[in-house]
Amino acid sequence: MPGSTTLGPGHGVDAIEHLDALRMMSLMKELHRMLTAPGPDRLTEAQVAALLERDGRHREGLSDWVERMARDLEKATA
Repeated sequence: MPGSTTLGPGHGVDAIEHLDALRMMSLMKELHRMLTAPGPDRLTEAQVAALLERDGRHREGLSDWVERMARDLEKATA
């Protein structure tokens, strides 16, 4: 599909529009920053728990996944 980004197996999506992939990559990078940053921009445990269905014990796992997704999207859109 012209203007799309193809994702590999395991992503649950075969292709998305290139612009959407860039937007998602940007969003994932910002979310990773907010998960790992010190100070007032850092997501609170309550916010992380809400993202993880009230299980805030997995901040590091979510951060790792978000970072990996952003990196994969960056490679796919390059």
